[in-house]
Amino acid sequence: MEVVKEVAKQGSAAHDGVAIRANNKSYTYKQLISAASRISTLLRGSDLNAIEEAGKHVTHSAPIKGARGQGNLGGARIGIVAKPSAEFVAGMLGTWLSGGVAVPLALSYPEAELLHVMTDSDISMILSTEDHQELMQSIAAKTAAQFSLIPHVPCSHSEESGIDHPQAGEIDADWILHNTENANENPALIIYTSGTTGKPKGVVHTHKSISAQILNYTIHVHGLFNALLAPIYAGSTVEFIPKFSVRGIWQRWRESYPANGTKADDSITVFTGVPTMYSRLIQGYEAMDPELKATSAFGVKQLRLMMCGSSALPLPVLQQWETITGHRLLERYGMTEFVMAISNPLNGKRKAGTVGKPFPGVEVRILAEDDSGTDATGVGELCVKSPSLFKEYWGRPEVTKESFTDDGFFKTGDTVKVDEDGYYVILGRTNADIMKVGGYKLSALEIESVLLEHPTVWECCVLGLPDKDYGEVVSAIIVPEAEANKRREEESRPAISLEELCSWAQEKLAPYKLPTRLFLWDSLPRNAMGKVNKKELKKKLVAEQNV
Repeated sequence: MEVVKEVAKQGSAAHDGVAIRANNKSYTYKQLISAASRISTLLRGSDLNAIEEAGKHVTHSAPIKGARGQGNLGGARIGIVAKPSAEFVAGMLGTWLSGGVAVPLALSYPEAELLHVMTDSDISMILSTEDHQELMQSIAAKTAAQFSLIPHVPCSHSEESGIDHPQAGEIDADWILHNTENANENPALIIYTSGTTGKPKGVVHTHKSISAQILNYTIHVHGLFNALLAPIYAGSTVEFIPKFSVRGIWQRWRESYPANGTKADDSITVFTGVPTMYSRLIQGYEAMDPELKATSAFGVKQLRLMMCGSSALPLPVLQQWETITGHRLLERYGMTEFVMAISNPLNGKRKAGTVGKPFPGVEVRILAEDDSGTDATGVGELCVKSPSLFKEYWGRPEVTKESFTDDGFFKTGDTVKVDEDGYYVILGRTNADIMKVGGYKLSALEIESVLLEHPTVWECCVLGLPDKDYGEVVSAIIVPEAEANKRREEESRPAISLEELCSWAQEKLAPYKLPTRLFLWDSLPRNAMGKVNKKELKKKLVAEQNV
């Protein structure tokens, strides 16, 4: 509840402080907490048939002290469907004020996946904005959940912005501050994994684990926790970009810091993205004329911090971005189950190809293959114990138990090593990125990072395909760079051959790491979270190639 408390404080102390910007509109902290209060009243006043039954599933969740109205939700799950907006944030805060558990429903999910999440988490009510009303009402009907529109959040300077709503559930800051103190151990959020290693699992975070992340690591912002909740906790302004736009982002940076040396009142100071975003931004920059390049580079250089996460950052992208902008992207490591745990430093040496060192208060361990303890070779499965560690996988006690060591370390499923400076290097998912080739254990991520340096390679995916002699062989799926592909097509030749790729890579990779099979594709298949499911891809290739 720390986030709710801080939003309430900000709303009480500085009514004009902007919390959210979206679609060229601003929303103050007061407007945000007022909207959350109205949503709380809506939820607590609803006849949620599933609440009593939900309480049976959440026997560990005590009612929140001081709940008013018809009573709090007792841990009932509330699905929230909205694009990045003030309504999404207010929906989450309002759910917490009501004693409910927020379950964000990804807009990119197909209907089958939405139904899985709905039924798996036993959602009692869906809160949705109007643009998703038709679909979500249909989904709700199929799962017996109730449906409600998220009340509109008035923006600053709108006719509604000056209207108070005491009759609609306005809750003052004092009430919030004094009546949420017993909620820390209660579940607050269920986030579903991306499903790259199986059916998506519901990761349960408590108010305490959320607080541990945002209180201790406010500077490291990324994703739902740290790109939204941490800045709001700190009283900052979060700007939502409705859709990733290369042109729009470069323009936003130029407007923040014009070439005349001035600074806009609403200037951007921190930016966080994923590797694909930075690749697209580099591509957009290279298409600019010299004058636009100069003003764009000047603008982005003025930002305080730029970060990258979600997946491994290719070395060429890191180097190109630093050349263009002067920023050495800050890389770090986290999972849905514990958010962020390891990071390169804000001040200090940021090492390419590594994710840095553990945060203060975070314990890590490298586990040998046979679970006998720390691997003497320095390579093995990363295990993490952190204050921000999740509570459980929703409704899966056995899976939860199997995911921890006897002394409480979470087994990440990622294979890592530590370099000579104590920086951690992620070698990949143990069951998808670690290949066993003729007695060697190889990292697909390491090979991918090298192949991505080739000028013809736009994207690539490396995996091990079965082989009767070697166990597995290194196989590469390459998405060629568009211009190179076009030139080769005109010559009636493939964009790149296996021989050309290996001839180029042999100076960078050991012979046993070189690909022996090559596939040229137009694109890589990705799931709703934008990740490549290598296990499914491997099955597909095995079936198609009959290997």
